[in-house]
Amino acid sequence: MSTDRIDTDTAHSARIYDYIIGGKDYYPADQEAGDAMVREWPALPVHMRANRDFMNRAVRFLAAEAGIRQFLDIGTGIPTSPNIHEIAQSVAPESRVVYVDNDPLVLTLSQGLMSGTPEGGTAYIEADMRDPAAVLDAPAFRETLDLGEPVGLTVIAIVHFLLDEHDAVGIVRRLLEPLPAGSYLAMSIGTAEFAPDEVGRVAREYAARGMPMRLRTLDEAGDFFTDVDLVEPGIVQVHKWRPDGAGTEVVRDADIAMYGAVARKPS
Repeated sequence: MSTDRIDTDTAHSARIYDYIIGGKDYYPADQEAGDAMVREWPALPVHMRANRDFMNRAVRFLAAEAGIRQFLDIGTGIPTSPNIHEIAQSVAPESRVVYVDNDPLVLTLSQGLMSGTPEGGTAYIEADMRDPAAVLDAPAFRETLDLGEPVGLTVIAIVHFLLDEHDAVGIVRRLLEPLPAGSYLAMSIGTAEFAPDEVGRVAREYAARGMPMRLRTLDEAGDFFTDVDLVEPGIVQVHKWRPDGAGTEVVRDADIAMYGAVARKPS
């Protein structure tokens, strides 16, 4: 993969996230943006790590308790270990994962995603979630996932970059539509309800760099789950979704700007 398609002079949300959580795949523009955002809200790294921990717990729940053996991950971002295939395959080595992102850098780094277990499988689709057909019609989608069996659809920390005109709820429903009954939806959804001033300032920093955000209330987060059955404890701040005590970091409610939930597609 040539790197000439990667715009290193403009900050990108996936690379900002990677920088703030301590990754290594970012450029000076991403570091500048991340530093500016952390100045506006010093809890931002805590928030981002809590979101990552939620994803890990949700995937482990799907693999270990719900018996899910295949996953469709939308908005994958920079590969950070443990990633979804590593978590799922640690429970069930035969697990298969399709990763989807529209950042060419993610594609460049995605070879690391392909090193799963011999029994399982991973694939990568370069597509924009705003065009669900580009995901669902991709050969890798049909070749990797068996739509006769349940799929775990993970949409983590991405829908806040979808504005009202994008119809985020409709997009998620379209992605869930071809998945069979017994599939699951795991999401984290940005909100400003717990630290409105600080999160509002961070959102303005993103917008100033061409990444406007649409943060959602609890009721608006619930719109994503109207036709599915929520798993306990329902829609909560990500650090409150089935905490496992693995982290040593003290997390205050005011430090978290993300709702999280897992739900099952009914028969």
